[in-house]
Amino acid sequence: MPPRGLFSVLCLGIAVLYLPILVLIGYSFNASPLVNLWGGFSTQWYAELLHDRKLLDGALLSLEVAACASTVALLLGTLAAIALVRFARFPGRLLLTGMVNAPLVMPEIITGITQLLLFVSMVQLLGFPHRGFATLVLAHVAFCTAYVTITVQSRLQGADRSLEEAAMDLGATAAQAFVEITLPIIAPALVSSWLLSFTLSIDDLVISSFVSGPGADTLPMVIYSKVKLGVSPDVNALASLIIAAVGSGVIVAGVLMRRAERLRALEARMAQG
Repeated sequence: MPPRGLFSVLCLGIAVLYLPILVLIGYSFNASPLVNLWGGFSTQWYAELLHDRKLLDGALLSLEVAACASTVALLLGTLAAIALVRFARFPGRLLLTGMVNAPLVMPEIITGITQLLLFVSMVQLLGFPHRGFATLVLAHVAFCTAYVTITVQSRLQGADRSLEEAAMDLGATAAQAFVEITLPIIAPALVSSWLLSFTLSIDDLVISSFVSGPGADTLPMVIYSKVKLGVSPDVNALASLIIAAVGSGVIVAGVLMRRAERLRALEARMAQG
């Protein structure tokens, strides 16, 4: 394909991806309550967000659930990855591998139904947990752990085990060698898997709809209930704020990564010189 054709394809792809986002941001400043009618420039819908208690409560609940679920999933997923990489054979290895990969290919609606039935049965037998914050966290941990395990496992497989062995030869215990040698090596995978789990949790709608209870509506559930009756301008404003936050995070991460690359290149040149 000639360069002009490649450039046209690139422009088309960018337009498909980002033009709807720009339109959404533009209409978040629409003074008219009608989405398809421009009524002038206004920031009233951003002010309305501060008075929409349902949206604010949903956003707070989503952040709390995502933070708890991501942290627990990071711990469980890291332990599972260590078991799968460091131990070639142990009872239940095949079962653990299947449990790790199942949430990645299982439709969310099936996962939501099965978890709903599980929680209902547990309430009948044990009286716990009642549907709400606890069930949301448990459900999100279940599918986030799979993503953490896969991410950390791939990074752990590439880590040089001989560095740990050298540390143990110098007197360090196995735990000290792992914490001081391997943990910093896999730290980027830990951070990225936590962020991925946080994003998946805060974005989830299907599973949350099954396992949540009265008064425990997450932000995606609140937005979906509003959009079913027609796109609301305050939802456009909220989406614009989320896009701005994500975009700022991406820019900051890019700047930090570029600085880290320059620092590594400088250290390499100094080592060679």
